[in-house]
Amino acid sequence: MKDKKSNKWIKFRHGVVRNIAYALLYPYSRIKYGITVQKFKEQEKRPYLILLNHQTAFDQFFVGMAFKGPVYYLASEDIFSNGLVSSLIKYLVAPIPIKKQTTDLKAIMTCLRVAKEGGTIAIAPEGNRTYSGKTEYMSPSIVPLARKLNMPIALYRIEGGYGVHPRWSDVVRKGKMKSYISRVIYPKEFSSLSDEELFAIISKELYVNEAVADGEFRHKKCAEYLERALYVCPYCGLSEFESNKNIIECKKCQRRVRYLPTKELFGEGFEFPFKFVLDWYEYQSDFINEFDATGYIQEPLYKEEVALSEVIPNEKKISLCKNAQIELYGNRISVSFGDENMIFTFDSASAVTVLGKNKLNIYHDGKIYQIKGGKRFNALKYVHLYNRYKNIIKGDKNVKFLGL
Repeated sequence: MKDKKSNKWIKFRHGVVRNIAYALLYPYSRIKYGITVQKFKEQEKRPYLILLNHQTAFDQFFVGMAFKGPVYYLASEDIFSNGLVSSLIKYLVAPIPIKKQTTDLKAIMTCLRVAKEGGTIAIAPEGNRTYSGKTEYMSPSIVPLARKLNMPIALYRIEGGYGVHPRWSDVVRKGKMKSYISRVIYPKEFSSLSDEELFAIISKELYVNEAVADGEFRHKKCAEYLERALYVCPYCGLSEFESNKNIIECKKCQRRVRYLPTKELFGEGFEFPFKFVLDWYEYQSDFINEFDATGYIQEPLYKEEVALSEVIPNEKKISLCKNAQIELYGNRISVSFGDENMIFTFDSASAVTVLGKNKLNIYHDGKIYQIKGGKRFNALKYVHLYNRYKNIIKGDKNVKFLGL
């Protein structure tokens, strides 16, 4: 009996940790994020599958404030590879590890195990925080998983998070946001729905588009590090940008764009074609989807200084070089340091993903390599160009999905 208890995923301490965290983080969140968290009063004592849209790095805490008892979150393998810190996180809250950009059977089995033990599970079907303010691509694979778990689906909606703390920014702005359960779908209801119908409901309830001037989000550094999200200039094409306070400037044409507290964009001394970051971001995606990546294999499109590590999943990160040079071509990524020159061809890489604000993971030859650049490093362009190349090679030139 003792062995069975010790092998359970759900531990008594998880509830204790949740209650302590609630007492500390609820007032902090109200002050720091200006958020109103609507509690789920109809929860009772049953477990739920919580599906949420992903806006800020603090979203999991907002969910935890709305629900009683511990919530078990799916989390990328990155947080499980930081030695002692990762061990502490696993001990205190036991998140469910999942490999990005793959069908992770182990993660699915762990979800089934937690559900069988009566635990509530939280998943962000986007798998990524939004860079633009609009809910990102969601995989329809969330539907079969929901059916397997056979728990009530609580659709948790977060609004205003992009205005308060965009993914590309280091600062939290003064503004208002809210989070709440928009709808609950019980097993009896979704058992009568087709996969397409259920996915349509999930997509609709979690869709948020913050490319609207619906309030003010104030800070003296509203535009800083917007270059983590943008790398295409409407006048220069592929480019590089540099931000300072509320201004972002193209390093090629020197045009300066101001980011207003309303989230609107304003060209300094010229009429800028985009009103919001979303408009610019979608133009950038369209640009890449017309880009012939296979035509750029001789000279690199970008050269940057980065740190390179190898990630040992669920264990640690091994630093390989703190001052490597990374080069992005239309069909590969090259990383050089000392006498080493590592070539990650897009044909042989199984995935290229972005984590956090601007870290890059390359999945190659059964290993995971992590690239970390400076504050202004844009990891997104590597993901976009990798996926554009893959689409072309597969003969899917008209596919718009670029990995996020």
